[in-house]
Amino acid sequence: MISSMPPTDRNLRTLAPLGLRERKKAQTRDAIQRHALRLFRQDGYSATTMEQIAAAADVSPSTLYRYFATKEDLVLQDSYDEIVAAVFRAQPPETPPLEGLRLAVHEVLTSIDPEDRAEAAERARLSFTIPEVRGRALEHMLTTADVIAELFAERLNRPTNSLEVRVLSGSVIGAILGAQQLWITDLETDLLDLTERALQCLIDGPTALTGP
Repeated sequence: MISSMPPTDRNLRTLAPLGLRERKKAQTRDAIQRHALRLFRQDGYSATTMEQIAAAADVSPSTLYRYFATKEDLVLQDSYDEIVAAVFRAQPPETPPLEGLRLAVHEVLTSIDPEDRAEAAERARLSFTIPEVRGRALEHMLTTADVIAELFAERLNRPTNSLEVRVLSGSVIGAILGAQQLWITDLETDLLDLTERALQCLIDGPTALTGP
């Protein structure tokens, strides 16, 4: 979720424990992704092939493609949506949807240790600076918008495809995108802080922007 700010799966799984089979699959996915990022850093994204990534991760090309259908997915894919959704659904049902999402994002992202946060930031940077990854990121954003719409619809007891729910979920994507556009101009800023501030802007509403 909030696909341009992807945390690594390793820490997020502490919030949503997995069975043995799922853990092994997640470990394989993590290892492939780490090797891919290392090769992207070492040789450049465009120069790195899927076959080279498979060899570095000691898996077959078919296994690699089973976990990551495209090279872009090696940058963009994570378990963020499902983990945030689980934390959101665990909240008291009377929690307003935007506030609930802000709290869920805070809980999940603050669980990431500094090393993994640096890796997450690297993936976020790649998603903005590599044209083919940036194009693929739009598909991930639309998928995330669907997840958010489902969460908001449940909490508001409205149809997922109602205009109000879709506008609300779309506004979240826009707020997050705005935070990331600001972050990419100054990578020393705290992406988590910018994200929370962006969500708070939605909670406060447009009239707050015209105040003192």
